[in-house]
Amino acid sequence: MRKLIGIILTFLGFSNLVVAEDKQFPPVPKWKPNFSASIESQLERMIYYTNQEKDLAQFANGTIVVLKDGLDDLQGKQYAVEVLSKIINYHPDMNPVNMKDGNILVQYNHPAYNVVLTEFSEKHIEKIKSRHLEALATDEVLITGLGQNKFDEFGMQALYGRAFMFMDAQNPKVVQLYRSNSSNHVRTDLASSPNQ
Repeated sequence: MRKLIGIILTFLGFSNLVVAEDKQFPPVPKWKPNFSASIESQLERMIYYTNQEKDLAQFANGTIVVLKDGLDDLQGKQYAVEVLSKIINYHPDMNPVNMKDGNILVQYNHPAYNVVLTEFSEKHIEKIKSRHLEALATDEVLITGLGQNKFDEFGMQALYGRAFMFMDAQNPKVVQLYRSNSSNHVRTDLASSPNQ
């Protein structure tokens, strides 16, 4: 109906009154990559990056949230979901970092991360190159040293990694908890999660 009204108004010369199409909120990318390194290998790298000293919650598509100290399993899962909600509903700024081991750590304004294992992503670099602009959120403009929405391979891989955060934020399912001070470090029996 809105589209019909817009066409009629345009036809009558009232194009400045055309009703704008509803934009999706929050803005998300079109691309939902269907290939990634195992989430276990991503978690292993994050455990290494945090010197095995932080509790971590990992989502189904690999996004990892560093938990506040003292949270039980249920509180940890709820906190992790809240962190992703804050990122996707406010501003999904990213800060990709080239790690000493050659991998890329995608950071956000809140304690969530995506690990891009370059040994894996380089095997798929042609697909990443061909689709990386679809990893931008709707109407998003990122400024790099190359210009607006122009990326080198590092930036393309960072966008690929960030796409998984959007996937996890839209359908949050915590699948693993890493406990730094437990003899059973990784918990995968999370069936009681309210978001699963």
